[in-house]
Amino acid sequence: MAVSNRKLADAIRALSMDAVQAADSGHPGMPMGMADAATVLFKDFLKFDAADPYWADRDRFVLSAGHGSMLIYALLHLTGYEKPTLQDIRNFRQLGSPCAGHPENFLLDAVECTTGPLGQGFAMAVGMAIAERHLNAVYGDTLVDHRTWAIAGDGCLMEGVNHEAVGLAGHLELGRLNVLWDDNRITIDGPTDLSTCEDIPARYRASGWHVVSCDGHDHDDVHRALAEAKDDPRPSLIACRTTIGFGAPGKQGTSATHGNPLGEDEVAAARKELGWEHGPFAIPVDIKSTWEDIGRQGTEQRNLWTERLGDHPERVDFERRMAGDLPKSFSMADHVKNLMADPQKAATRKASEWALEAINRALPETIGGSADLTGSNNTRTGDIDTLSADDYGNRYINYGIREFGMASAMNGMALHGGVIPYGGTFLIFSDYSRPAIRLGALQQARVIHVMTHDSIGLGEDGPTHQPVEQLQSLRAMPNLHVFRPADAVETAWCWQLALQNKGGPSLMALSRQGLPAVATDATEAGCAKGGYRLKGAEADRRIILIATGSEVHLALEVAEKLEGEGVGTDVVSMPCTQLFDAQDEEYRADILPNLQPGQILRVSIEAGTSFGWERYTMLDGLNFGLDRFGASGPAPDLFDKFGFTADAIAPRILAALDQ
Repeated sequence: MAVSNRKLADAIRALSMDAVQAADSGHPGMPMGMADAATVLFKDFLKFDAADPYWADRDRFVLSAGHGSMLIYALLHLTGYEKPTLQDIRNFRQLGSPCAGHPENFLLDAVECTTGPLGQGFAMAVGMAIAERHLNAVYGDTLVDHRTWAIAGDGCLMEGVNHEAVGLAGHLELGRLNVLWDDNRITIDGPTDLSTCEDIPARYRASGWHVVSCDGHDHDDVHRALAEAKDDPRPSLIACRTTIGFGAPGKQGTSATHGNPLGEDEVAAARKELGWEHGPFAIPVDIKSTWEDIGRQGTEQRNLWTERLGDHPERVDFERRMAGDLPKSFSMADHVKNLMADPQKAATRKASEWALEAINRALPETIGGSADLTGSNNTRTGDIDTLSADDYGNRYINYGIREFGMASAMNGMALHGGVIPYGGTFLIFSDYSRPAIRLGALQQARVIHVMTHDSIGLGEDGPTHQPVEQLQSLRAMPNLHVFRPADAVETAWCWQLALQNKGGPSLMALSRQGLPAVATDATEAGCAKGGYRLKGAEADRRIILIATGSEVHLALEVAEKLEGEGVGTDVVSMPCTQLFDAQDEEYRADILPNLQPGQILRVSIEAGTSFGWERYTMLDGLNFGLDRFGASGPAPDLFDKFGFTADAIAPRILAALDQ
């Protein structure tokens, strides 16, 4: 006798409430409420093969409501993925278990992206849908023909990033994107009408989406709604009216099931209510077997796709791009050679544009964009056109004023594979996109954030736009490489390093104002080590000046004055502190010798907060920075006002030597 959809769904409910109860921690309500809709999705619509979580043409499934992580853990286990095992689920939320409190893409192969911060999964799904449409335009239906499905909750739809992502997806007419909304009308505080009266379907329709509703516990009705969504050329929101904690008779439909275990008595009552006559973590053989058959439904499609790939003339290029590998021939060396042959004063944002001209010609996988600051960020090169609903094959996205949405979508594009996204805004607006930058670092997503106007050097726009604390706060973020190059040559090498970093995001902090050429070495060695000796002392070394970006040429001017006083001065350019910190002790000790205090004075110069530079200058060093907000005025006047001149800095260093 065939196993009913309801019994398949009840297996999800049972595993979810058992795991949360065993952990004494977690969110049982959402997976219990969405079990029916998820069952229909996986059984009748989702294209996947549990035997190969990396099949390039699989549908992408994103659990945006990541707090309901037991939903995806139960689905992956039941359908026969290698991980998680039943023991992993028993150890839900315990140290060492891949079944973490929220889904982590680096712990389970079949988890497409890390979710939990509400709304970001939704926005990453938008990015995945963009990547699919772009790659389809490049390689055709033969190799790329899949959909992106997401499950989102009320919280996901309330978050600001949702509004940004919805607008972008509607504008781009991403008809391969379908979002199941867990419309249970409950948040942790209680009913949603405590905090909102928004007409969500109307908002989506106004943004160019198709909206369809269904009873989230009626499998036939869910199937009808998903089929309608699949056939519509617009992105779809499927409003699944559900009961949170469905099956728990004393708590279902209330916030009591949202973020707490049901309790032993309620778990027992739920078993009785559902007719689930099996002990904790016990799944009957027929139910598990049926789920595993569902996990194998895509095997034939995958095999046929593999045959098509084998015969495809662009197989090698496709596989390279999906693996995230750069062409073996890729190098910025020729570009740098040309820069060295004709040194020019240029803002590093302009130097970045020069670098991108070479990069975008060499790497067809790059997709650029900007949050409505293209002309300021210099992110668009002459050989790429706007990606739009009319032509997904183009490689530049006008994200609009959506910094958070842009950064989140780029995470999704990178995690989809086959593309390397970069997007621009002002460095001060990294505060808008920071949550996505952080989640990208956690997920090891290769995204390049182009952040221009990186200091008071932007001038007249004033302190609202002048970064002070942003650089150091971003450097504090694990697995994010923050590059602040000093000139066009360093900018080119920093771009190469960012592109080569498959294991995480990079951020380019670039100047608005023109900077003189300072590089003397045409190789990438110095930038690759994060910090290097740009100028060695002429007299006996007494001073080491450490600077980044626009302050490197200032450090050279200071060094010239000090050498004129007979004080030997090194200048260290440090475009990436994270890469410098990763070097071995011998190299770091050579650049910053560990001598007795008083023998060598270390000095940092950066037009941002001095906070944190003590780790390089030591307690008796000097730190020239900006520990207050800036001001509005021409850049040269601001640098003079805040003491970023050789005439202001050199005497203070000499005075410190005399103490």
